[in-house]
Amino acid sequence: MKKAIIFDLDNTIYTVSSIADHLFAGLFALIDEKAVHLSAETIAAAKDELKRRHYRLVAEKFGFGPALTDEGESLLKDMAYDLPMQTFEDYVFLKELPHDKFLVTMGFTKLQWSKVEQLGIKDDFKEIHIVDPGLSKQTKKDVFADILNRHGYQKEDVLVIGDDPESEIKAAADLGIDTFLFDPHDTHLTAEVTHRSRSLREVISILGS
Repeated sequence: MKKAIIFDLDNTIYTVSSIADHLFAGLFALIDEKAVHLSAETIAAAKDELKRRHYRLVAEKFGFGPALTDEGESLLKDMAYDLPMQTFEDYVFLKELPHDKFLVTMGFTKLQWSKVEQLGIKDDFKEIHIVDPGLSKQTKKDVFADILNRHGYQKEDVLVIGDDPESEIKAAADLGIDTFLFDPHDTHLTAEVTHRSRSLREVISILGS
């Protein structure tokens, strides 16, 4: 019987594509202007990955270079999202579950908090943790381990829900925690996970089993 659920935020509770055009307009324009050393295909791939990963990780992967990395980070670290946002429809069923719920998300602190506020989900969680690589070397794995330690959970007491096999899913697996990969488009069919589904609501049947 699970006692706690740890949620990711981006593309797990809501879809980033619903806000990307407004949120990243300035950043995408900056990349188009300054990433002249990259091919159009590389830039397009980087922009797509920015909808799923922290800017610094994307900048390193695609070779933005120090100047563009720093300029983009300066743009994003003071940004907040101030337009209405909506959770995935099935999230309403998960928020009513009786388990202790934690939100652990990676991103720029001010921006991630603004998303939480616009989604109206702050009170759904026992704790909210923002892993900001620009402020700390702390990882999601570190946060998961700390939650288990402080609350006295055993690894079998917890389920981690997320969309990224290389981020929260891997962090949980490294600690021996069960995982639920929310994969609405069957993007990660070969990922090693405990549970996988195209539907968030499937979490309910898993927890009830």
